[in-house]
Amino acid sequence: MIRISVAMVTYQGEKYIKEQLDSILEQLGPEDEVVISDDGSTDGTIEIIKAYCKSDERIHLLSGPGIGVKANVENALRACNGAYIFLADQDDIWMPEKVSCVMETFAREDAVVVVHDAVVMDGDCKEVVLDSFYSLKGSGSGVVKNIWRNTYIGCCMAFKRELLEAVLPIPSYIEMHDQWIGVINDLLKNKTCFIPDRLLCYRRHGNNASGMTHYGVGRMIKNRVCFVWALLRRKS
Repeated sequence: MIRISVAMVTYQGEKYIKEQLDSILEQLGPEDEVVISDDGSTDGTIEIIKAYCKSDERIHLLSGPGIGVKANVENALRACNGAYIFLADQDDIWMPEKVSCVMETFAREDAVVVVHDAVVMDGDCKEVVLDSFYSLKGSGSGVVKNIWRNTYIGCCMAFKRELLEAVLPIPSYIEMHDQWIGVINDLLKNKTCFIPDRLLCYRRHGNNASGMTHYGVGRMIKNRVCFVWALLRRKS
């Protein structure tokens, strides 16, 4: 039985992916896996991953559907076999104690979802932009809270396999997969733990798939309506 699956999505990530993979692999055991779904990279990303695959059988490379981040995340999740699933971006860096701290929280708190804090860094991971992502997001669990303003951070989330069936498929018309996973868990009244440990260097640069700025009012309203509609359709 695979213990941990790391679900990573990649696209044009050659600049950062080696550093991220190294930070992940050194924390995993022989019974763990890294599932990478690449969404059609044309730089050196695939070649880098294939080189890792040759020397480490824990890494599995998939071809993504090529229709955006949420579908690519779903593609990776469907291939995960672990009892615990960690989400990972291609361009961050895991702190050395991330896996052990999160797994200890699962055991101690009997949680289904664990979310940790992150230090926001510049593109070279040399200067601190923000010492706590939680302070920006006002992070915490709750259905209404996270529909109004999402505080789930995908790259800082891990969850038990039992949640997978409930969150798949991820609706194509919602804005964020991490919000979907977190709110579904809240709706099911499962326990979510937001721990204060800063276990990730969250790298900010010009090519991030997600941003730290707010959308305009019109788009924010549309996103919330679409999200609620997706929840209602799921429950019907």
